[in-house]
Amino acid sequence: MPIITNIEDLRLLAKRRVPRMFYDYADCGSWTESTYRANEADFDRILLRQRVAVNLENRSTRTTMIGQEVAMPVAIAPVGLTGMQHADGEILTALAAKKFGIPFTLSTMSICSIEDVAQATGNHPFWFQLYVMKDRDFIERLIDRAKAARCSALMLTLDLQILGQRHKDIKNGLSAPPKLTLPNILNMMTKPRWGLGMLGTQRREFRNIVGHVKGVENMGSLSEWTSKQFDPSLSWNDVEWIKKRWGGKLILKGIQDPEDARLAVESGADALIVSNHGGRQLDGAPSSISALPEIVETVGSRIEVHMDGGIRSGQHVLKAIALGAKGTYIGRAFVYGLGAMGEQGVTKALEIIQKELDLSMAFCGRTDIRTVDRSILLPGPH
Repeated sequence: MPIITNIEDLRLLAKRRVPRMFYDYADCGSWTESTYRANEADFDRILLRQRVAVNLENRSTRTTMIGQEVAMPVAIAPVGLTGMQHADGEILTALAAKKFGIPFTLSTMSICSIEDVAQATGNHPFWFQLYVMKDRDFIERLIDRAKAARCSALMLTLDLQILGQRHKDIKNGLSAPPKLTLPNILNMMTKPRWGLGMLGTQRREFRNIVGHVKGVENMGSLSEWTSKQFDPSLSWNDVEWIKKRWGGKLILKGIQDPEDARLAVESGADALIVSNHGGRQLDGAPSSISALPEIVETVGSRIEVHMDGGIRSGQHVLKAIALGAKGTYIGRAFVYGLGAMGEQGVTKALEIIQKELDLSMAFCGRTDIRTVDRSILLPGPH
């Protein structure tokens, strides 16, 4: 077993252990992938102020996200097909998050269902991410299922009414379960650990959807379902309807523009996430970290601002918090851990990020994450 010291180590291990179509699904962006790359690269332009001779005892990364106590200002982002990175992937990730003390968000397009995760975690509250479909009856039942599972927040993704083009997914013929073509069979034969895990579970399709939608008995192609069912007419009126139906904490994901941030405030949501969907939708959009400061300035304290996109280290978390985010999300970072080593790998990813966050905060002369602000940054392009 290689020594794991950072998220990149987990990525390389996941690349070896996960079938190509599922590794590529997580590790790609749309079109030229310029926004996907910028999400991570733009953190490098933000420089930290090193301070010395400060008492660094009793440090804490604990804070809250939408009123919920968290061990650090990091939540697990919703990622579709997580259960294809590793058998029962959503369950394993939820268990790791529960033990670590951070929120887990389940995607509508998960392999393990809402009920699967609730049962496996002993009904420990988790967050549920909702995509709006044309079938409004299905959406109402999905919201009701999340309520029944005691989900403590609903995350509404606003930037996927239509699906961005990701070249690798098309070339790989992405599907769940994978189609048994010769190239896929040959590739899966080189991933015995993954294959044995998949043989040991019944969860190999989109269990939030299959059996819950009239006429849908199986659903091989994610893109086919998306093109037929995702609702391009989604509007702020739908946000109001969903908020009423849900009745609990609501987070709006996919905000990149200050005007949309103002509309998010007016919707009465509890938080917004500055996000470009990991660079998987509009290629050529700004990175999340570069869009964050103006959105924070626009909304002030009227809504809690979170961000995702490009976070691969605790330093990235620290920089986002310094620029005004109250919470951050990791997607690829936990997926790499899951693909590499299952639940143990997710825990390793969280430990790496927390340690980097704690040490970097200390080097900047702070001992409590809640006191971090722009003063820990050097003047620069942010």
